[in-house]
Amino acid sequence: MTTAHAPLLTIVIPAYNEQMRLPGTLAAIKTYVEQTTLTVEVLVADDGSSDATAAIVRDAAANWPALRLLALDHRGKGFAVRAGALAAVGEYVLLCDADLAVPISEWERIYANFIMGYDVVIGSREGQGAHREGEPFHRHLMGRVFNGLVRLLVVGNFHDTQCGFKAFRRPVAHDLFRRARIYGDDAPVIKGAAVTAFDVEILYLAVMRGYRVSELPVLWHYGEETKVDPIRDAVRNLRDILRVRIFAMQGLYKRLDDPRV
Repeated sequence: MTTAHAPLLTIVIPAYNEQMRLPGTLAAIKTYVEQTTLTVEVLVADDGSSDATAAIVRDAAANWPALRLLALDHRGKGFAVRAGALAAVGEYVLLCDADLAVPISEWERIYANFIMGYDVVIGSREGQGAHREGEPFHRHLMGRVFNGLVRLLVVGNFHDTQCGFKAFRRPVAHDLFRRARIYGDDAPVIKGAAVTAFDVEILYLAVMRGYRVSELPVLWHYGEETKVDPIRDAVRNLRDILRVRIFAMQGLYKRLDDPRV
């Protein structure tokens, strides 16, 4: 529930052991906000970090009332993003990664899409106008193979489902993330970093629910300190899209509209 003084935008940043990258990201967002008339809430969804991530957020929040920490058990990025999105109070909800690989100023182009009537706007590293900086060839190839599987098995509308810069109208975000199943309330506590394909489930639900989705080419910079493990995360992401496919075939997503469930 929002209040009469709710901000226009909630920025959700999932973070796991981000003591090195997060300070620069928070500073960049704060500088951008102060140079605009944008009203924001910045919500760091701390995925059970074992380093100084939570302390950094608490210290920064002492001088920035718009910033708050959501402390969570370590259940992976999908769970942290979902928790942050459901806690958001802004009119719009923007998801961005802790390394701010997509500049926060791209919000202005996303907002223009909302004005045109879209319900969900996703940043894309593909398509005319997109620009990738510093990405190794093998990472690009992995992404293209994964996208082909997503288009074949789950949802065929999008060229890039995994860019970490996505925005929703708040009621839409709450609707979609409440319905998410693969990283829901029962997600188990895990060990180590976990890059997941929660985005695929959310976009499948968005299409199924009839929301208007825009795919917006953006500037994206590859982070040298990425937590992606090529083998481990490829297996996990394949498992995730297969679970979405199976749940869809079983009609589990449609049952969420059944008052008897």
